[in-house]
Amino acid sequence: MKPSLLRQGARIVVPFVILAGGFAAAWALLETRPQAVRKPKERQARLVETVTAARAAHETVVEAMGTVLPARRVELRPQVAGEVIEVAAEFEPGGRFAAGDVLAVIDPRDYELAERQRAAELAEAEAQLALEMGNQEVARRESELLGDLVAEGRLDLVLRKPQLDTARARVDAARAALDVARLALERTRIRAPFAGVVEARHVVVGSRVDAATVLADLVASDEFWIEVAVPARDLRWLSLPDAPAQRGSAARIEDASAWGEGVFRRGFVARRLVDLEPEGRLARLLVVVPDPLGAGDTGAPPLLLGAFVRVALLGRSVEGVVVDRRVLRDGDSVWVMDDDDRLVIRRVEVAFRGREEAVVTAGLQGGERLVASDLATPVEGMPLRTGGGGGDGGHD
Repeated sequence: MKPSLLRQGARIVVPFVILAGGFAAAWALLETRPQAVRKPKERQARLVETVTAARAAHETVVEAMGTVLPARRVELRPQVAGEVIEVAAEFEPGGRFAAGDVLAVIDPRDYELAERQRAAELAEAEAQLALEMGNQEVARRESELLGDLVAEGRLDLVLRKPQLDTARARVDAARAALDVARLALERTRIRAPFAGVVEARHVVVGSRVDAATVLADLVASDEFWIEVAVPARDLRWLSLPDAPAQRGSAARIEDASAWGEGVFRRGFVARRLVDLEPEGRLARLLVVVPDPLGAGDTGAPPLLLGAFVRVALLGRSVEGVVVDRRVLRDGDSVWVMDDDDRLVIRRVEVAFRGREEAVVTAGLQGGERLVASDLATPVEGMPLRTGGGGGDGGHD
């Protein structure tokens, strides 16, 4: 072959050989490149706060709200008619009085005259009786002189027995009329039926009153009532009296808006009402607060009628694991951090729920760590950690 043809063929073949070698080298590089190994993603432990469950006897406290009511409220009305001529200094709204205090006076002159008239009638009747008893003595002597001449059936007439009975009856009637007059006169001085306070006054000096007139609204001050509503399930923890003279569970009354924080009054459960509260279907109790206005100089703040107050009813103790209310999830579940620092979701039996604490009687042991923090997506078995790097970073 001619040299020129060889050179011409080489110019054509050599580029293809170079390209083929380049492709072969690139393929070899791709096949022998290092491969990245995908590692499984590790789950990061969630940081949580824990509290340690403790087993103890817990004094139950049933929390409730209630309205202060008067134990006794009366409309004071006069029993005689007339003009009011005098009122006591305390006979005004907010005035306080003792039992038997004179609150108002009705003009007594008509009643004084009536008393004098009835007294005169009694004196006249007694004189007539004395005269008739003298006639009785004369009739007795005459009957003794007549002896057997008086028929037995007419002896009472001869001895004037009917006249004597009539005279005695007139004395009795006159004495009763005098008692009525004296009672009416006494009633012109209107007295307080019990120790209390004037809630409202409706008359002043110069008012004309009768038995239909309301002089004032009075409220007894020896005790006030508080009507509270509690869940029926909590009644088992409370002591309810069986007789009116008995006292039930002690009560602690707070009115922070009026008294400030930490100030309270004491009372006791007096009775349970027979019906349920209509809206919430709760059991209703009456709590008695003695000396609600502080008349006994105890230093206790006065209780105001109509006030809406917080009442803590002290009940019986229950044995169980006492936990903070915030660790209860969905009512009857808790999150436990086990010994491997993993989450365990557990159902428990809650015997009592207070405002801040609850008592668990089944499903939980003392000393276990309870998760108090909120978790957005709690999953059984997820890893957990506390501020101490795996130990218990909570509190008892």
